[in-house]
Amino acid sequence: MGAATVRLDPAFAVGPVRPRIFGSFVEHMGRCVYTGIYEPDHPEADELGFREDVARLVRELGVTVVRYPGGNFVSNYRWEDGVGPKADRPTQLDLAWRSVETNQVGTDDFVDWARGVGVEPMMAVNLGTRGVQEAIDLLLYCNAETGTSWPDRRAKNGHVEPHDVRVWCLGNEMDGPWQMGHKTAEEYARVAEETARAMRRVDDTLELVACGSSNRGMPTFGTWERVVLERCFDLVDHISAHAYYEPLDGDVDSFLASGEDMHRFIESVVATADHVAAVKGSDKRIMVSFDEWNVWFQDRFHGESSLAIREAPELIEDVYDVTDAVVVGSLLITLLQHTDRVSMACQAQLVNVIAPIATRPGGASWKQTIFHPFALTAQHARGTVLRPAVACDTVETKAFGPVDQLVVTATHDPGTGDLAVFVVNRSRTETAELTLDVAAAVGGTPTAYALVEHLQVHDDDTSASNTEEHPDRVTPHAGDAAVGGTDRTTLTATLPPTSWHCIRLTEGTVQ
Repeated sequence: MGAATVRLDPAFAVGPVRPRIFGSFVEHMGRCVYTGIYEPDHPEADELGFREDVARLVRELGVTVVRYPGGNFVSNYRWEDGVGPKADRPTQLDLAWRSVETNQVGTDDFVDWARGVGVEPMMAVNLGTRGVQEAIDLLLYCNAETGTSWPDRRAKNGHVEPHDVRVWCLGNEMDGPWQMGHKTAEEYARVAEETARAMRRVDDTLELVACGSSNRGMPTFGTWERVVLERCFDLVDHISAHAYYEPLDGDVDSFLASGEDMHRFIESVVATADHVAAVKGSDKRIMVSFDEWNVWFQDRFHGESSLAIREAPELIEDVYDVTDAVVVGSLLITLLQHTDRVSMACQAQLVNVIAPIATRPGGASWKQTIFHPFALTAQHARGTVLRPAVACDTVETKAFGPVDQLVVTATHDPGTGDLAVFVVNRSRTETAELTLDVAAAVGGTPTAYALVEHLQVHDDDTSASNTEEHPDRVTPHAGDAAVGGTDRTTLTATLPPTSWHCIRLTEGTVQ
């Protein structure tokens, strides 16, 4: 058992909590859309065919923005096939996931669903098999006032008012040879530049996301970002980053330290973007859109070529355990730690496909273990992200060397005085005895604090998971945190191995 000390001071702030960090991702892949968010024959389907039981879980999860319609899917998608009367929509072959796409859910349907569950739509355009013209057509269809052909078609399809989609992704993972229409950095940079310039002719207030690297291990990583931003720097606001994590070769210690890889990824992208800014003599700061991230057991997936062509196949429906939930919680901490440069992030995906929500066709929906750290962080991270001073033991990892046993972030809401502290114990064997010093948390003046709650995701059986039969096998439960000291500015808590924690405090006393 090791001692760990964390000190908080509002003078050491990273930046504001950005609500879009709590984003998600809906792709036409597997059962994410069909029998996921959409199932018109389900007993709880609404008038548009979307599952209300799933919608309730999405709201509880606290998702703020959802990226759509892909993902690899978007790079061979004809968006026109997904609008208009459903009976007239063509059935197509999706090359990305070798699936039959019925197009019963498309642009208008997704925006209706997003508005209904209270999330912001984030739209991607096909720069793989299509290009500038199709992107502009979709933008006009979504955002233009009636009076020209595309918005008039939207009105004819039942949406007179513009959808007003503000965030647009300029393609998806175009550095990946698995992508339909894969391009070199130079090829992608040119089409992204042309598309961005044309989109800004329609609306210069849009937020545009250029494709960054699909992962930090790509052979073009770094060079890709530089080449793309050299051409697109003045036209885009964000550059994307994608990363998925799993215990490679059974290396659970490195898996629990996945946040180290995400941290290095973000730092490298920021350094490259700022290098381009320096060369251009610009004060502009490109932000990182980490719009795909999660735990994904890719070693269990045998590739797209192995898939039988059919409609809404069961595809990478990973079941998550306690360890996976702790990793997801640590990745959320890492994103918050970089709130000064990470503008938004999307956990991929929302339902069924490597997702926090699982469903059975015609039946139940339930929360996977990874649901809980996301929901609690999204609910309680408010105000300003603080940079804690942490002193703790280290854990030896094969991938990253020695890393801190604890990964910590905290948020302070100056309006209410509330503090939320998020902590992961990354050791599989050692408990940490935490001492949290909040004496300087409000203006440097010692302020009495009261504990609101201490919730943890932990189980002695780290392989425990939630299922349809046992949907609450793993849920957050109370920890032992307590506030003490004569001035009530010190908190102590026991953090067991492989655990995630949300500790909430408020000024004064709790009645």
